[in-house]
Amino acid sequence: MAFDAWLTALEARHTANLQFKEITPALRALSSAYVERRTTALAEHRALHGAGKRAAFALYYGPLHFLLVQEIARVVAPGIRSGLVVDLGCGTGVAGAAIASATTPPSRVLGLDTHPWTLEEARFTYRAFNLDADIRRQHAAQARLPGDASFVVAAFVVNELKADDRRGMLDTLLAAAARGVQVLVIEPISHRVSPWWPEWSAAFTKLGGRADEWRIPIELPLIVKRLARATGLRPEVLTARSLFLGLPPKG
Repeated sequence: MAFDAWLTALEARHTANLQFKEITPALRALSSAYVERRTTALAEHRALHGAGKRAAFALYYGPLHFLLVQEIARVVAPGIRSGLVVDLGCGTGVAGAAIASATTPPSRVLGLDTHPWTLEEARFTYRAFNLDADIRRQHAAQARLPGDASFVVAAFVVNELKADDRRGMLDTLLAAAARGVQVLVIEPISHRVSPWWPEWSAAFTKLGGRADEWRIPIELPLIVKRLARATGLRPEVLTARSLFLGLPPKG
């Protein structure tokens, strides 16, 4: 399977110059940054400073986010039509890869982010899934969606935006959905992280979309299981909130 092959290549990529014992404390620090000091840690991507944190992010959160996006999309958007998937704030590319690899034939991907390391990591991810991909350095809130976009996914990015950028992105996503583009937004389940959620949820559901909260049991990939055991994290159930809006696929 492409997912298993990607995981094998991902582990080899990030353990070539780092030992496992160097990655685990970085994961603890990264987890603390996201949970306890999210606002300051995310400023200018400080949470990803250092090879250890980058490896931890890719090896732990990458596979978990892929599985989460894949499962949510399977429920809210069954039978996604093949086309162009825009991965806003793509990070390491896992959300776009999860959507694009689920279509027949696989969709093309446009990945947009501002961090040079995540863009290289996204390129690696898309290539591992044999996806035709275009990766660009661009702020997610300033992106103009291509006219041929068929699906837009924004996973764990809206909460990182400033208020004005967030309002602009909402307008962009709603306009895209009005053109028939399927739009999926995924965020942490914490209300503290996303106080703007009620406004977005109301906007999506008013137009016929859906808002969901998720607790998804999963079988942890081996590398994620090892990292979780070593750091005391317990990700056996994935939690998130999502918004989806889009016309049903034709045919």
